[in-house]
Amino acid sequence: MVLLSMMASTLVVWAGAPPGRYTTSNGTVTDTKTKLIWQQGTAPSTMTWANAKSYCAGIGSTLGSTGWRLPTIKELQTLVDVSVSSRPPIDPIYFPNTPQTNFWSSTPSTADTSAVWVLTFFDGNEGQAPRSGAGQVRCVR
Repeated sequence: MVLLSMMASTLVVWAGAPPGRYTTSNGTVTDTKTKLIWQQGTAPSTMTWANAKSYCAGIGSTLGSTGWRLPTIKELQTLVDVSVSSRPPIDPIYFPNTPQTNFWSSTPSTADTSAVWVLTFFDGNEGQAPRSGAGQVRCVR
């Protein structure tokens, strides 16, 4: 799916995922390729890594079902759409209003035990951040 928009006399094109890649239901997005079920929105604010883990563990009361958790860095990478040059590099149809900031993963740093891997939806790159810092959350199951 492609959405077209005119912004300040510039044509902006948002390319969606290939047809059938994602389906949505009650605030969740199912990735038919990876079989992962994602929280469609994000947490209302940034939080520490420990709070992000707790947030995901408790989100079942809102989204239904159990087993919600922080994704691994490899799982987060599956959301990056490298075919788009716009920001954020994620399908805007299925994941609207994604902040262009660091998203927590559950993958620990092997070089620094106080850090974990994060993925930024500014450019789709990953890096490491201290667990005590602030990051955004999108839970998975």
